Amino acid sequence: MLSFAPRLSPKLLEAIVRYDDRRVPIAETYRRVGREAERLGLPRPSYQRVRVLVHAARRARVRRGPTTASLLVDAALNVRHPRHVLEELTGVGWSPAAEAKGLNLRSDPRP
Repeated sequence: MLSFAPRLSPKLLEAIVRYDDRRVPIAETYRRVGREAERLGLPRPSYQRVRVLVHAARRARVRRGPTTASLLVDAALNVRHPRHVLEELTGVGWSPAAEAKGLNLRSDPRP
């Protein structure tokens, strides 16, 4: 009897992200996720669904930007100005108008 999986378990979604490696074909990621599904007793997802989710995960990784840890290390080593770290973390950019209103985000006089 065939079984179909209209929804993927969150555990399999995590497995797709965990097993994805750009150095190996998506087919290998599919095989790994299939083995994980069998191990968990879940229905095996289709190749097409895994392929679509792998591409989505890869796009999300590219858009993600720097990690919080890398931003803080950059600020500590003066590679990146603390204002830029704050802008990355909050998603709010610095503007001269904000500073004129007393919202000074600068922690030192460097530009």
